[in-house]
Amino acid sequence: MQPAAAWFRPERVDLPRFLAGLFAFAVVTVGSVAAGQPAVSGPAASPSTVSVPAGQDVTLHLGQEAAVQGKDLTVRYLRVVADSRCRPGMQCIWQGEATLAFLLKQPGHGESTTAELHSGVRTGPQATSFAGSRIELVAVSEDAGEATVRIS
Repeated sequence: MQPAAAWFRPERVDLPRFLAGLFAFAVVTVGSVAAGQPAVSGPAASPSTVSVPAGQDVTLHLGQEAAVQGKDLTVRYLRVVADSRCRPGMQCIWQGEATLAFLLKQPGHGESTTAELHSGVRTGPQATSFAGSRIELVAVSEDAGEATVRIS
């Protein structure tokens, strides 16, 4: 039986191809982190939850959840689906929009749905209804790490 490292022979490694693959991996990893999206998907850590009265704006960080006081409703900022907004310092012909995904849940009833809300009116809805409430995307931070929603 050969030792475990016997299969690896440095003289058989195509160095340019190996380096190109390593570079591609680094670009994808850094690009996804820079876009505010996790480099590796996996089970999310338990989100922090804030309590908010109905009708008041609340700013949620990515992964954070808001529990609406007096209602069986929670809203969690899940992820950035798309972000075509103009970056700071750039001149753009079109302002662009961000599309964010939210998990809407009625914990007492076991009901849930995912809603994609848009920062502008061109590509989709800015608000949705769930559990007798209206959830509206009010603002998105420059890096999309925070989303302000109004739950009424």
